[in-house]
Amino acid sequence: MAKVAFIGLGVMGYPMAGHLKSGGHELTVYNRTAEKAEQWAAEHGGTVATTPAEAARGQDCVFCCVGNDNDLRSVTIGPDGAFEGMAKGAIFIDNTTASATVARELAAAAKAGGFAFLDAPVSGGQAGAENGVLTVMVGGDQAVFDRAKPVIDCYARMVGLMGPVGAGQLTKMVNQICIAGLLQGLSEGIAFGQRAGLEMENVIEVISKGAAQSWQMDNRAKTMIDDEFDFGFAVDWMRKDLAICLAQAEETGARLPVTALVDQFYKEVQTTGGNRYDTSSLIKRLR
Repeated sequence: MAKVAFIGLGVMGYPMAGHLKSGGHELTVYNRTAEKAEQWAAEHGGTVATTPAEAARGQDCVFCCVGNDNDLRSVTIGPDGAFEGMAKGAIFIDNTTASATVARELAAAAKAGGFAFLDAPVSGGQAGAENGVLTVMVGGDQAVFDRAKPVIDCYARMVGLMGPVGAGQLTKMVNQICIAGLLQGLSEGIAFGQRAGLEMENVIEVISKGAAQSWQMDNRAKTMIDDEFDFGFAVDWMRKDLAICLAQAEETGARLPVTALVDQFYKEVQTTGGNRYDTSSLIKRLR
């Protein structure tokens, strides 16, 4: 069993840290809003740290799941950041969905400090985090990955090493690009069927057994039909992720015409007050 810290107890981090604790690891937690960390400790046990540096001190593995590149820099290389407290030979595992650029930047800082870094963004949403069945896409060295994987397994059903540092974040970008297109297609299909007078729950039951089947269809079609959009990953966060994808595409010369269009559709959802709707709310602009 490892000595572990977890930094960032949001919608994803809170249950992920819980799975690490129930997996038998010794946990220290830090959250910018201290009350959330105290609540977690009251529920799960463990120690609450007052700074990221304090949380990281003396740990074998330090996990992090925050909002964006700037948040990540703040809790790692900012004042009282985790990198100040990292032990020689320890591993920093970043579950934030961020840019490949910041992953490489932090990996270089970690190497200079004598510890290892893995970029390890996750997919599976709030439900995946709560049930401990996330998919984890990792960038880093094989030997470091092999040491970290048994700990990561506590909250995952799939953990894969995708390549060197940055490859985890690039794989997450592919994931989000695919989701954006799938959700727009599902939205158009449901909206079309409803306009045509079809009983859409019956339609989905049939077509979900054929080539149109997807995770989004299995898990979001019914709530989309029912005009319910309070199920996990929010539009604001999706737009943050798609901005990362589009910036990376511009850098590499990749063409993402559908992704760019869907990003603008999400912007329309935001302008109607749907910032906290889940990503399946694309259908609202078609009704």
